[in-house]
Parts: sequence; structure tokens; C-alpha cells
Amino acid sequence: MPKFHSLTIKDIRRETSNCVSLAFDVPANLMQEYAFLPGQYLTLRTKLEGQELRRSYSICSHPGEGEWRVAVKQVPQGLFSTLANQQLKVGDTLDVMTPMGNFTLPPIHPSAAHHYVAFVAGSGITPVLSIMQAVLTQEPLSRFTLVYGNRSADAIIFREKIEGLKNIFLERLSVHYVLSAENPGIPLFFGRINAQKCRTICDKLIDAQNVDAFFLCGPMEMNNELRDTLVSLGVERRLIHIELFNAGEAQQLSRKAEITAAPAVLSQITITLDGNSFEFPLASNGDTILEAALKAGADLPFACKGGVCCTCRSKLVEGAVDKELNYALEPEELEAGYILTCQSHPKTERVRVDFDS
Repeated sequence: MPKFHSLTIKDIRRETSNCVSLAFDVPANLMQEYAFLPGQYLTLRTKLEGQELRRSYSICSHPGEGEWRVAVKQVPQGLFSTLANQQLKVGDTLDVMTPMGNFTLPPIHPSAAHHYVAFVAGSGITPVLSIMQAVLTQEPLSRFTLVYGNRSADAIIFREKIEGLKNIFLERLSVHYVLSAENPGIPLFFGRINAQKCRTICDKLIDAQNVDAFFLCGPMEMNNELRDTLVSLGVERRLIHIELFNAGEAQQLSRKAEITAAPAVLSQITITLDGNSFEFPLASNGDTILEAALKAGADLPFACKGGVCCTCRSKLVEGAVDKELNYALEPEELEAGYILTCQSHPKTERVRVDFDS
């Protein structure tokens, strides 16, 4: 189970005018707990003006570096991103959850000769940078192609790092910047990354059907559009890995309204966590299972509450639930009975979920 520990910030680096990266000092006795796979994320927790804030940020370093670094891009009116970009300093402490996330590489094989391709936008580079570095340093016969969208050249996060990797791995790393507000002089690389650009890039630069894995990390619209385009080009869905930073709020509200408008069922919820079980009643047209459990005093793991991360994942072992949205669980996890408790409402008179499974 994921756990929070208080960690000290050991380094803060200004990456762009509106983005900083934070590196944490992980004590020797916690190294094993904080072991991570390339592409996973850390959930940070703090209190600001009496309000608890939790935000999840992808780890941009790779496991071989021995560093736990995340990037935080300033969001307009963003409480945590403002704190990180304007107030935090070296020596401050934050509660940091142990690494989580399914957006990661298949197992690394040093003798493999794979081709990986990533389409990312803005801060979507953070998990992909970790994945890309792991491939380049641990699979010496594999190649990586990065298509990276930003507004302008000075908004490219980790540009110096990426250019340094290009210089080291000349034959194995291809990088294509796509700029939406600054014309680089090549039509293909001007504008937003969309279905048309994806098709053209696959036609001219990439043999899509011979790519071993695609990584998509950007806004929902971009991710969905590129996924559908790649599938239409003959790419198997299982080879397309998607990471989403923000869910569509309107879609979530619409789905919640559908569930709460249905005839109500009063359910008895049983939750098992760390070997202990507790129960509470919950109406199907009320809170989600996670919300109700937190109100009942349970200390369940969660981060986004938006169906984007998988921190609140648990296994449904009895009963049935209605689900609002899911952007985190893979098809095989759904088939195995896993749910996101932050998106689940009871449908039956008894529901039992197990966080230990």
C-alpha cells in the first residue's frame, strides 16, 4: 500500500519561466519503499491556509540516477503550483507518497532492439523523460523517437537535458519539436499535435506498425485523438500507453448526474485495508465510496479524486458498483475486478472492497 513520509527538498531547479523541478532527499532506510519504475509519479501533500492539498507529479529522473525529482508547472490560480514555483525552498519538507502509476515501460531487456515513440505536450514530458532515459541507458540496442509539443521554444521543459541526450545518443534518439505559437519554418512542426500531424509523422518519419510501444501524454483531447489515429493505422491498442494529467470535469459531472438520478439503493459498504475491515452505510445516489469512507474517518489512499491516477484502486470482491469515469485502470485490471473508489457508487445492498488485494 502507498504510504506518506516526510521528505526534505534537497534541490530546486528553475526549468522554464513557469516551471520548477524539486528533488527530494530519500533516507537510506526508505530507499526500498521509494524504488520506482520509469514513468511513475509521486503524490505530494501539504497544508495551506488550513486546507490539505494533494497533488501528483510524475518523476522526471530515471531509476538509474538515484534521484527523486518532479517538475511542477505553474497553473493559473493553482494553489500548490504557486507554492512550488514561488515559495518553497531547499530544506523545506513535504509529505511524499511512495511511487505509484501504471504509465511505464514494459520490462527492460538489455539485449532487446526496440523502437519506442512518444507524443507529448507541455508538462507531459515529465514521465516520458524518465522512460526515455531508461531506454537509452539500459537498452543499448533500442531507439526512441520523441514528438514534443509546446507553445514556443522557450516554453520547452527540459530542453537542455533533451539536447544533451541527443548529443550522447546520436544514432538512437530522434527529437521533433512542434510549436503552436512560434513558426519554426517547417509546416509539419507548426501548430498543435493532432490526428493529421500524427498521420503525416507516421507516414514520413515513423513506421507505426514496427513500433514496439507508443506513449501519449498530454491533454485528454490530444491523447484520445492520437490513440484513435494510431489504431486506425493498424497499431494494436495494447501497445498504446496513455497518461492523463487532468480529467474532463464536465464529463465527470454529467456521469455523476446520471448515477444520482437513478433509483436509490441503500448499501452496506465493507472496506478491508491493512488486514482490518470496517463498515458504513451509503446510498447509491450520494457520495462515492472513497468520499464516504473519508467522512467516516478512514485513512484511505487517494490523490486526484478524478479517476486519473490509480492511488485509490481496490478490488471489488462482493456486490456491484456504478462507475463515473476511469482514466487509470487498464482493461485487464477492470476484468480482474479492480475499481477506482473515487469514481464508484454502490448498486447492490452489500458491497465489499479490498485494498490489500
